[in-house]
Amino acid sequence: MFSQRNNPYCELLSKFVRQKYALFFDKTRKNATFTKLFLKQLSMKKILGLDLGTNSIGWALIENDFDAKQGRILGLGSRIIPMSQDVLGNFDAGNSISQTAERTGYCGARRLRERCLLRRERLHRVLNVLGFLPEHYANLIDFEKRLGQFLDKTEPKIAWQKSENEKHEFIFQKSFNEMVEDFRINGQDINIPYDWTIYYLRKKALSKKIEKEELAWLILNFNQKRGYYQLRGEEEEENPNKLVEFHSLKIVDVVADEKPNSKGDIWYSLHLENGWIYRRASKTPLFDWKDKVRDFIVTTDLNDDGTVKTDSEGAEKRSFRAPKEDDWTLLKKKTEADIDKSQKTVGTYIYETLLQNPTQKIRGKLVRTIERKFYKNELKAILQKQIELQPELFTEDLYNDCVRELYRSNEAHQTDLSKRNCFVHLFVDDIIFYQRPLRSQKSSIGNCTLEFRKYKNKDGNEITEYLKAIPKSNPYYQEFRLWQWLFNLKIYRKEDDADVTEQVITDKENLFDFLNNRKEVDQKALLKFYKLTEKTHRWNYVEDKKYPCNEIGTMISSRLAKIENVPADFLTPEMEQKLWHIIYSVTDKNEFEKALSKFAIKHNLDETSFVENFKKFPPFKSDYGAFSEKAIKKLLPLMRLGKHWNWEAIDAKVKNRIDKIITGEYDDEIKNRVREKAIHLTSENDFQVCNYGWRNTLCMTVIRNPVTLKNGKPLPIWKNISTNLNNIRYEIRLWSK
Repeated sequence: MFSQRNNPYCELLSKFVRQKYALFFDKTRKNATFTKLFLKQLSMKKILGLDLGTNSIGWALIENDFDAKQGRILGLGSRIIPMSQDVLGNFDAGNSISQTAERTGYCGARRLRERCLLRRERLHRVLNVLGFLPEHYANLIDFEKRLGQFLDKTEPKIAWQKSENEKHEFIFQKSFNEMVEDFRINGQDINIPYDWTIYYLRKKALSKKIEKEELAWLILNFNQKRGYYQLRGEEEEENPNKLVEFHSLKIVDVVADEKPNSKGDIWYSLHLENGWIYRRASKTPLFDWKDKVRDFIVTTDLNDDGTVKTDSEGAEKRSFRAPKEDDWTLLKKKTEADIDKSQKTVGTYIYETLLQNPTQKIRGKLVRTIERKFYKNELKAILQKQIELQPELFTEDLYNDCVRELYRSNEAHQTDLSKRNCFVHLFVDDIIFYQRPLRSQKSSIGNCTLEFRKYKNKDGNEITEYLKAIPKSNPYYQEFRLWQWLFNLKIYRKEDDADVTEQVITDKENLFDFLNNRKEVDQKALLKFYKLTEKTHRWNYVEDKKYPCNEIGTMISSRLAKIENVPADFLTPEMEQKLWHIIYSVTDKNEFEKALSKFAIKHNLDETSFVENFKKFPPFKSDYGAFSEKAIKKLLPLMRLGKHWNWEAIDAKVKNRIDKIITGEYDDEIKNRVREKAIHLTSENDFQVCNYGWRNTLCMTVIRNPVTLKNGKPLPIWKNISTNLNNIRYEIRLWSK
């Protein structure tokens, strides 16, 4: 430690230690033996050695006397990090492997299981209040301390109970016998498992009354398999000129071409039972496909009027894809298409399939992962029918008892649910299919440097809280970015690299209108607008890059154009802001469609057409600017010009500051340097774009007190929000001199 030169802390400490040692030696110089031992101890050094391996760490602590050339080991050991051979192999090969990836997978599985158990516990509590649980099942559940949980070392089955001779008996024997009779009538005189009774009850409950214990079994069964929940924007974008269908077709003939192609593949023509021909290349013979049934994803090209496109020879343009059997997307869509085609609920579809083919495997074959809406709609239909047939089991008093049982300490939610008085909502939306909203990530959004609010906390201390930055999809930000990009635009003549911006861009208002009606712009499109070419001129931005313009506005207007009877002046800035807020804030697909429907009704638009055109609107990216919406609202009126500029749109405080600049009235918040720059601004109209351009400090000064650096000079707003760090440092140095 004392060997670190030019370190004031080490030098000071070294001096202090030397002084203390000198004092110590003065007191002990008469004791030669002690002094000798002490000096020997000082010459001893401890060394820690580490051996770092790919999955191990070895260590050793030694004490060494370099003068006497002696030493000893004080301790040693090693730590082995468990790592399988495949992970070691990937590591040695240079592949980046996360050691937490596997643990994260296990953690996700545990989380799903824990939430499933929590829903089951809540269902137990509600069904117990209603008196739906069988006695043998309810007796093994704790309703006093561990609410809704099974007693220790027990997990009874609701459909089975132990008899006196310790054998399990199926308690819904009556419904099972009805199902057996149903199979016998359909010509299936076979042994039937008791478990199929659940599918029979799911079909029966849609039209007939069932026992309350059977209904409890059904409700608990829906908790086990809830379906796949898909967020808005995760679904595939539908192409109106593409028809994608799923077919299981028999191959009636296989014909091979005579010669293989350059890759050694032979092309085969597979003739399907409906007359279609599927062309496929393969290195292995496909003749064994004959007389077999295969699954196909068939994509047909359509004209705008819905007719099938044809090629030059008159053949229909159709492509085939034979996916693998474990193709998750195919299995999901195929199952959903089959259920939709049958026009039945999932339980009825399974039961009637078993009636026709008792050897059909259900899980993993007939029904795998499907959308949650299929299970949700089925449970709603069952509950609504049972409430209609047995109203005495679903009284208002029982409903309020269930709500109080679930939310003993949450009076606000008790009140909200009591107003609904709906068992269907309680079971479906509040318990079984409840989807917790995603946690807010607001804390990760950057703070605005211009706007803040002050408040006092409970201790009386004043807190300054900066507002959060605006989303880049916000229409205010879209316009702000476009004005900023426009004012920084320059045009150069390639011949002599001369700046000809003022000669080319004579009307910035017209240029803004051109850009505002586009999703993006590149150099070619901009130069073409001024009847120039890339051979003779260039801009100051990256030449082969496209820059965003009014992305959100064009996406909204293009969809509104497809809706009938929309007024020409409908899409005002205020209306665009309201519509953007719906698209930005609602993530659930069903809630999004409801919000669109309410918006259409409120503004007298065609509801069906409006919802159909906007329900596939993709969610916005989570990108944010540098300033808050409040700051940008104050900046925009000063950046606009021409017909877009409006004195009345400027903030009242900003107007007051502008008046002081014009009249010369004293204000200690307005620096002399700003007054010198604004000496020729004599009227309100002179403050369009502050007559200096966006970078000038005047824009910032009239909004609020400027951020100051040393010498009291203001820090300007940056030329570009995404300016890199080096440019920012350059700006700070420039304004600090």
